[in-house]
Amino acid sequence: MINFDFNEDYILENDFVRLEPLSAKHYEELLEYTLNEPEIWEYSMVKCDTPENLNKYIGIAIQKRIDQKEYTFAVFDKTKQKFVGATRYCDIYLDSNRLQMGYTWYGKEHQGTGINKHCKWLLLEFAFEKMQMVRVEFRAYTENLRSINALLSIGCSVDGVLRSNAICPKTGVRRDTMVLSILNNEWNDNVKQMLLGKINPSV
Repeated sequence: MINFDFNEDYILENDFVRLEPLSAKHYEELLEYTLNEPEIWEYSMVKCDTPENLNKYIGIAIQKRIDQKEYTFAVFDKTKQKFVGATRYCDIYLDSNRLQMGYTWYGKEHQGTGINKHCKWLLLEFAFEKMQMVRVEFRAYTENLRSINALLSIGCSVDGVLRSNAICPKTGVRRDTMVLSILNNEWNDNVKQMLLGKINPSV
């Protein structure tokens, strides 16, 4: 049985990171990245590269949750004691037990620190074990090797490439999108333990 309520404020956390539902209060917490690091959103269709776009981004995320289509989290780094980015569940289909994870971004200082693996662990554990998802999907533009390598490192399998399926809003150039996924049996058989070992080497 699906166990998920869009109206509930879910908090996902461990000793290193806390994910909490994105709200208007996070605007000030995330604004420093908009002002100082707009290049973070180079590969993103949804950009926060200006104060206006950040405000719009948060507003759309809140509305998507109300519409029961997406659920966006602000990412709080407990080590740094600050908010460092955002991530979300999107394309949520509770009737067919599948969703997509994406629109993830972190401030440049926090990229490559391991925080992404902690976030993915919490999101995947919740998706498979709380929400009872059968399939969790990820997408990345084929030229975005940083994201693709990060997804492969958490146990994703490559499903294929959607050719010329998106247009870069900045350049108008068409892009290919790689589709990756993890299935619930893969999570239970090996991905869960593998990822747990990456975030907690003593396990």
